[in-house]
Amino acid sequence: MISFVGDWFTIISMFLLAGEVSDGSPLAIAGVMAVRSLTHAPLEPLTGMFADKYSRRGLMVLANGSSFVVLTTFLAFDLLGSLWSVYALTSTLVLARVLFDPAEYAYLPNICDEEELLTANAMGSAGWSASLGIGAGLGGLTISQLGIEMALWIDTLTFLISALMFASLPFGGPSKEERGEGGILTGLVEIVDGWKHIRSNPPIWRVVFAKAMWAAGGGAQVFLLILIGMEAGFGDVAAGVGILFMVRGFGSGFGPLAGRPLMENDSLRPYLIGLAVGVCGAFYIAVSAVEWTKFVLLLVFLSHAASGLNWVLSTTFLQERSDDEWRGRVAGTDHFVITLMMGVSAITAGYIMENGLLDLREVIATTGLVQIALGIIWTSLYSKEEKELLDQSLQSG
Repeated sequence: MISFVGDWFTIISMFLLAGEVSDGSPLAIAGVMAVRSLTHAPLEPLTGMFADKYSRRGLMVLANGSSFVVLTTFLAFDLLGSLWSVYALTSTLVLARVLFDPAEYAYLPNICDEEELLTANAMGSAGWSASLGIGAGLGGLTISQLGIEMALWIDTLTFLISALMFASLPFGGPSKEERGEGGILTGLVEIVDGWKHIRSNPPIWRVVFAKAMWAAGGGAQVFLLILIGMEAGFGDVAAGVGILFMVRGFGSGFGPLAGRPLMENDSLRPYLIGLAVGVCGAFYIAVSAVEWTKFVLLLVFLSHAASGLNWVLSTTFLQERSDDEWRGRVAGTDHFVITLMMGVSAITAGYIMENGLLDLREVIATTGLVQIALGIIWTSLYSKEEKELLDQSLQSG
């Protein structure tokens, strides 16, 4: 949570810096999201393999420690004077995050028993969401009052503190038997083996696309919140953007907690992910249609509450359905698909607006329609293997 709070100081700063140095170009601002996603996505399968071969705790420590060094270097040498330098810092910090995410994902089931896993994922999502809300709110206020540079220096401290805290955790796998032998070349073969494993297991591969289904519209929506914040007038630009991201974060945490009874309903579980994505889209269509008063904050909150439920349930499904030896590679593929889709979604929306093909409200409505359509399609692809898993669960219950 400490690390994530700091992340949002930096993410909002990067969006605002991109706007400043490009005279407010929508495509340049969307480029921050695209750089984050398109740096992240190609490396996810590789770092997922790392999580199956090397200490998961060690990878998390390395990720936060290297982020501290990188951000401190950019600030100490004043390297943020152009759009390309903003993109360079964004990309470099993502390299550390891409190392962290699969390691954390694969680590959690090693320190929780099966009955604790859904609760642990819900708590983790709530922690991430609270961190987003707190970090975005405080980040926007800090930038508004003290400037972007001070916000970034604060983030360096959160990386350092987080690295020290992760170093105190128990080992958490993988065991020697699970690591396998060989170097990077063997590891690349293992990545392909992981993809084959996913493809041969319909209950896994369908869920791998659950987050990406949201991201097809959601990547653009996250970028569009910046533009809504610029137009809605919730204080100055930094404060307005911070408020919208804060509401997004608190919504993402509220959804999995409030929806816990739904996620524990075995009969509803197979369809809940598609339904949640459709609800996300419906609320963003509403955002496009109403006047941007404080009421829009409620709509953003509710949309991201549904997306948080999608995130927790899809993550839990993958952890439940994957053996530990495959879990890192499944996580890497899961994150690869969502981050790639977020980048494509954001840059497409930025291009459309840059060239005047649609206005802001029309783009927002389009992202909602995409999510509703994909939610319906995803639900219709429910496989017979998943039906067998459901029947086994109901019988054992």
